[in-house]
Amino acid sequence: MQINEFQQDTIKPIQEALQKYDAELRDINQKIWSKPELAWKEHSAHDNICNLFDTFISQGFQVRRGAYGVETAFEVEYSHGTGGRVVAFNAEYDALPGIGHACGHNLIATSSIAAFLATCDALKARYPDGPGYTVRLLGTPAEESGGGKVRLLGNGAYKDVDACLMMHPIPMSPGDPELLSIASVLPGGYLANDKVRVTFTGKPAHAAAAPWEGINALDAVVAAYVNISLLRQQIMPSQRIHGVISNGGDRPNIIPMSATLDYYIRSDTVKTLKPLTAKVIKCFEAAATATGCKVELDWGVSYTDLKANVPICESYVSAMRAMGHKTAFDNTGLVGQLTGASTDMGTLPIHWVIMDISELSTDSFTGNVSYAVPGFHGIFSIPADGVNHTPQFTAGAGSPEGFQRSLYCAAGMAAVACKILVDNGFAGLVKRDFEREV
Repeated sequence: MQINEFQQDTIKPIQEALQKYDAELRDINQKIWSKPELAWKEHSAHDNICNLFDTFISQGFQVRRGAYGVETAFEVEYSHGTGGRVVAFNAEYDALPGIGHACGHNLIATSSIAAFLATCDALKARYPDGPGYTVRLLGTPAEESGGGKVRLLGNGAYKDVDACLMMHPIPMSPGDPELLSIASVLPGGYLANDKVRVTFTGKPAHAAAAPWEGINALDAVVAAYVNISLLRQQIMPSQRIHGVISNGGDRPNIIPMSATLDYYIRSDTVKTLKPLTAKVIKCFEAAATATGCKVELDWGVSYTDLKANVPICESYVSAMRAMGHKTAFDNTGLVGQLTGASTDMGTLPIHWVIMDISELSTDSFTGNVSYAVPGFHGIFSIPADGVNHTPQFTAGAGSPEGFQRSLYCAAGMAAVACKILVDNGFAGLVKRDFEREV
């Protein structure tokens, strides 16, 4: 895609829309950031965003609260004419325990809300009598823990969507602080991720009077932790295994009957994740065997790697550069080096509760959002003195510059969305790229 494809008659109404809604966008951003809410409990964020769009009802928006059977999800739609393509923007707004919006989901919501509004206004201005189309804003709760998009996907939120877009903030790169955003098309930009809670069960006893009568579940937890720490020497540099002891017993004078670990296992793709997860399971099983404990594995919602759409990425980069923003097209794996993260933009629509890794197959992952519809999950940088999931990043996510950068990227997404909705040739490229083998 060439930069000159994004002419001022497309960019100008997008930028005018963002200026028009600036006060409302600042307000909703600060409301979400100042009242962080955990997964499935984002009631204020849900209500504040829906209340905002209730004030815009005269513009033809349809607001649906508690959408698709999820209490804190919502859907806002604008449709023009009949038929046509559908573009959706994902708005995340859940926070992290103790450190608030340390992953910047307030900015994710703001950028998607802004892109939705700008797309609608730009299309009304440029194509008042044009083809039919639908623009959709989806409120997607519980990304940090629970995979809200999994539930929405299973309940039909994406069934008619031709493309789905969103952005995610990261800290500025010290080596290139002027780089605003990155569009990634390579595997490894966001890692496939298994989540498991491991419970060891032993036998209680008096820790001083008769410790030989007990079977120590905490010993099993420690053994498993050490096993996995040793395994890390033999995994690929792009892979990650990390966990916490969520329960280590009740009192020092009681041999712990039950103890629990929570672990995340990450790899570049589903294909490479499965054998890594199998090795981690052996670490848990070995700890159980060594201590005489029973072990139970409770698998949570798993995230796949992200399938990026090349034409969308190229188009976004062209739009951003046309607006004067330094933006990279990542064909080097830079995103993976910067993030090492996972997202439910690529997810499983199932909850695993299994004991045998042989039950899994890569076919199980076909419910992933970015594998279900053409997707874009770009990243943008904000000023922050720490990486994601730190209090320092929370401060950056609430900064005026962080807000402004989210709007710059919203303009880029809106430009791409307009092109998908009205340009049949470009929409065909997007569809063909999505259908390619990966």
